[in-house]
Amino acid sequence: MKFSVFQVSRRGGRAKNEDRMGYCYTRESSLFLLADGMGGHPEGEVAAQIALQTIAHLFQNQATPQLPDVPTFLSSALLAAHHQVLRYANDKLLPDAPRTTLVAAVLQGGAAFWIHCGDSRLYLVRGGAIAARTHDHSYHALLDGPPAQSKYANRNLLFTCLGSPLKPVFDLGGPVTLAQGDRILLCSDGLWSALDDDTIAQRLGQQTVEHAVPDLVEDALRKAGAASDNVTALALEWEMPDDFPSSMGISTDSIGEGAFASTIQAEPPDALEDALLGELDEAMIERSIAEINEAIRRSAERRR
Repeated sequence: MKFSVFQVSRRGGRAKNEDRMGYCYTRESSLFLLADGMGGHPEGEVAAQIALQTIAHLFQNQATPQLPDVPTFLSSALLAAHHQVLRYANDKLLPDAPRTTLVAAVLQGGAAFWIHCGDSRLYLVRGGAIAARTHDHSYHALLDGPPAQSKYANRNLLFTCLGSPLKPVFDLGGPVTLAQGDRILLCSDGLWSALDDDTIAQRLGQQTVEHAVPDLVEDALRKAGAASDNVTALALEWEMPDDFPSSMGISTDSIGEGAFASTIQAEPPDALEDALLGELDEAMIERSIAEINEAIRRSAERRR
């Protein structure tokens, strides 16, 4: 498995950067993650970091060296991350839980799979055109027409995320068999809200990821101006092993069967080892939701 990868994150006009991103891989599988901590709630950057750490930890445990079932891994890992964010809020007695979006992709067996919750996006670009893209979990995406034409207020609000008292809504994508030169981009809304899809696809199609990613991020910051959101992008270019004797990026061919490489600090959040997150069930998720709701209720009573 060979791919080139590049990632950039900029604070923009915000007081802090609540976006998080990273990737990890074994000999036969790779995982790419991006999370956008949500403003208006406490510690969005913590929620984003917990999501990345939880999923990276699960990947390390289960990709040995392949994941036995990629869609099942992605869905259970997302729910596990949600559970850990709720548990963090409950343990800290926060009046409101931190919240984050999430988009993740797995490359395995020459194919791409992905999952997302919220409005952080994945683009699959082939030949300078968009072959696949995620669709945001926002009221804007549910309604036809641009925001200015809608009678509904706050159309760009998300109706789901990790850390919400409600069970997160998510969508799975793939498998899509990858071809030489395919580019996959994961990005926060700070990028795609400033740049249209055609611009993103054209830039990714014309440049290597190491040039396209910083150029896209700088363009988004410039167009958004002083009010720019955090802008984060992670992109990879797929290389066919049969066509290239060596890779300008990452080649996993020399990695041992039990080896694991990561740019994400994979220290598990509290109780990950005990919870065996790959086996989280609906009852455990519901208990976490009940715990955080009770903590919010107690906090509200204390403020009266």
